[in-house]
Amino acid sequence: MNSLQAVDLNLLVAFDAIMAERSVTRAGARIGRTQPAMSAALARLRQLFEDELFVRSPSGLEPTPRALDLAEPIGKSLRHAQEALAFSGVFDPRSSSASFRLGLSEHPAFVLLPKLLAAIRQAAPNISVDVKGFVARERAVEMLDAGEVDAAVGVPVSSSPRILSRLLFEESFVSIVRADHPAARGLDLETFVGLDHLLVSPEGDRYGHVDRKLSEFGLRRRLGLTLPQMYAAPAIVAETDLVATLMRGVVEVSDSRARLSIHKPPIELLPVSFALSWHRRNDSHVGQQWFRELIRSVAAAKQDQSEELR
Repeated sequence: MNSLQAVDLNLLVAFDAIMAERSVTRAGARIGRTQPAMSAALARLRQLFEDELFVRSPSGLEPTPRALDLAEPIGKSLRHAQEALAFSGVFDPRSSSASFRLGLSEHPAFVLLPKLLAAIRQAAPNISVDVKGFVARERAVEMLDAGEVDAAVGVPVSSSPRILSRLLFEESFVSIVRADHPAARGLDLETFVGLDHLLVSPEGDRYGHVDRKLSEFGLRRRLGLTLPQMYAAPAIVAETDLVATLMRGVVEVSDSRARLSIHKPPIELLPVSFALSWHRRNDSHVGQQWFRELIRSVAAAKQDQSEELR
């Protein structure tokens, strides 16, 4: 590749779409091209960059290290070009048909997304949102770097000059047992340690916040069940002798709340913070500024409502 003049810029658009979708077919639908046209574009990209760029895997197309190196500069250049073509200095949400891509971990998806979509429908009826889930915070950084998402909401990502963030809300912990459990009368530390515990661990670990705190007192708890889905936990506790220590917000929205006895944990646990993160390259984009402010306002209303319930 000798010069920019020798490159068909449509190939870079195809590359960016494949990087985001990890599928030739979905990438074609994203940018309005047929599957054969996208396959031909991928073949030309491989020749252009002298690399496979994307290889097949059980979960779809996986980028090679060379593709990952290319993702940020190509994505950034395309978005800057798009902004330059469309730039007016203002953003009118009521007339905009923009599509925003949002990364969400499980809890924010459950407690923020419904109200966020309602707010978007009211303020910007033609705007759409493409949500991608993640568990590990490192995955959120990868998606922001690769331009797969415009913003992400989850536990705060590690500090980086290229990733910006702001705190949205915090969740304190509560301990729960079923309403007619003997421990419902009072959950002191001795009783707490003597019960079988339910541990929520999306990563599959058998050691969490409670275990770390108990270890400071030389104590250990017995695990009766570990599971990856936090929103299943209240219903399980309501039907068993298990005790679980969960974020308050998970319990507040559970259909099983009336069948539970809710207690302050007998050990001091720091609340979990949830933050909005975005890439520095998107910081000054007026449309994304609007989108981030809407997320912030929805999260602030959620925080206020949770504090009223307490």
